[in-house]
Amino acid sequence: MFQKIIKACVKLVQRYLPEPFIFAIILTFIAAILAMPICHQTPIEVVEHWGNGVWGLLAFAMQMALVLVCGSTLAAAPVIKQGISRLASLPKTPAGAIALVTGISAIACWLNWGFGLIVGVIFAKEIARKLPGVDYRLLIASAYSGFVVWHAGLSGSIPLTMATPGDALAKATNGVLTNPVPVSQTILDPHNIIMVVVVIVALVAVNAMMHPKKDAIVVDPALLVEEEPKPVGEANTPAEKMENSRLLSWLVAILGLGYLVIKLFFRGGSLDLNSVIMLFLFVGVLLHGTPLAYVHAFTKSASGAAGILLQFPFYAGIMGIITGVGHSGICFGTVISDACISISTPTTYPLLTFLCAAILNMFVPSGGGHWAIQAPIMFAAGANLGVDPGLTGTAIAWGDAWTNLIQPFWAIPALAIAKLNAKDIMGFCIIDLFVSGLIICGGLLIWAC
Repeated sequence: MFQKIIKACVKLVQRYLPEPFIFAIILTFIAAILAMPICHQTPIEVVEHWGNGVWGLLAFAMQMALVLVCGSTLAAAPVIKQGISRLASLPKTPAGAIALVTGISAIACWLNWGFGLIVGVIFAKEIARKLPGVDYRLLIASAYSGFVVWHAGLSGSIPLTMATPGDALAKATNGVLTNPVPVSQTILDPHNIIMVVVVIVALVAVNAMMHPKKDAIVVDPALLVEEEPKPVGEANTPAEKMENSRLLSWLVAILGLGYLVIKLFFRGGSLDLNSVIMLFLFVGVLLHGTPLAYVHAFTKSASGAAGILLQFPFYAGIMGIITGVGHSGICFGTVISDACISISTPTTYPLLTFLCAAILNMFVPSGGGHWAIQAPIMFAAGANLGVDPGLTGTAIAWGDAWTNLIQPFWAIPALAIAKLNAKDIMGFCIIDLFVSGLIICGGLLIWAC
C-alpha cells in the first residue's frame, strides 16, 4: 500500500509539475490575479507593485548565490571529497544508503543550510557511484529532504535576525520587539531541538522505507564521474608562479579568517550570512591549495547558481505583489496573516502562524521575504494573545522551511549538481511533507500549551 502511494505521488508530479522557472511564472500570475479582487487593486497597481519588487532583493540574491557557490566549491576541495568518498563506502544496502544520506544532509543543513544542501547532494552522488541498485531519484530527494530543518538550525535567518540587537529589529516589528530574542528561546529551545530530532529520525525511517523493492531507477556510475583537474605544469613565468602560489592562498586565507576571528570572538559579532560566506570562501581557498585551483573549482560551481539568478527577480516581484499597498490600503500579505489571526487562540496561534508562513512560502521562498511580510503583523498579534515571541518567530521559520519540500526553488542548485529535474524528486518529497508536517504541527501545539 505504501509503495502504491509513493508511485501515485511520483506519477502525479511527473505529469503536472513544470520546470521551476515555469512554476515561478505561474505563481506570478496567480498572485497578480488574486491581489486584484482580494486587495481591491487595479491591474495597473498590481503591475507597478510587481515591477517595483523585481529588483528589490538584488543584494539578498547575491548572498544566496555566493553561499551556494562558495559552499559547493568548498565541498569540492580534495580533502573534503576524500572524506565524502570514504563515508560513501559505509552503506551496504540501498535502504541503508538512503538513511545515511538523509541523516547526514539533515544534520549538515541544521548546522548551515548552504553547506548542508550542497554536501548532501555531493554525498548522494558519490554513493550512487559506489553502490549498485540504489534508486538515484530517491537518493537525491533524500539529500534534499534534510533541508526542511534548516530554518530551525544555526543558520536560520529569522531566529538570527531576532537575536541581533539594533533599531532594525524594533522597526521591522513595529516596535513590538525592542530587545533581542536570544537563540536560547528559538533555535536552542528544548522544544525546537526535540522537533528537529524527531523530524530527522522520521525522515530517515520514511525515506529508507520508500526505496522500491524492485524497478529502482539507477544511474550509470560512469555518468557521475567528475572530471579530474588537469595537473599543473611547471610554473615558468612570474604570472604562472603567482597563480600556483600556495603562499598567496595562505596569506589571503589568513586575512579573511583573521577578520572573522576578530569579529566573532573579540567584537561580539554574530555568525550572520555574510560571515558564513566568508568562512566558506577563505576555507575553500586554503583547502584548494593555490589561487588558480580555487578559480577553476569556483567557475565550475557557479553554474549551480544559474536558477537562483534567473528566478530570484521573479520571486522578488511576487513579493512586491504580496506586500504592495494600493489606494485601497490593503496588502495581500496582511490579508493572509489576518485570516490566520482572526481564528487564533493563544494555543492555536503558533500552529496557524506556521501554516500561514507555509502558504506564503509558496509565493515568497525566502526567509528575508517572510520576515518583511510577517514580522510587523504576527509579532504584534502574538503579543496581544500573550504568545512568547520566540515561539512566534520559530513558527514562522518552520513554515518557511516546510513547504520548500514541494516548492522547487531551493532544489535548483541540488538538481543542477545531480543533473536531474524537479519532477524527478518532488513525488518523494510530498511524502516527506506530510510526515514532517504532522510532527511540526504536533510540536508547536505542545510548545504552546
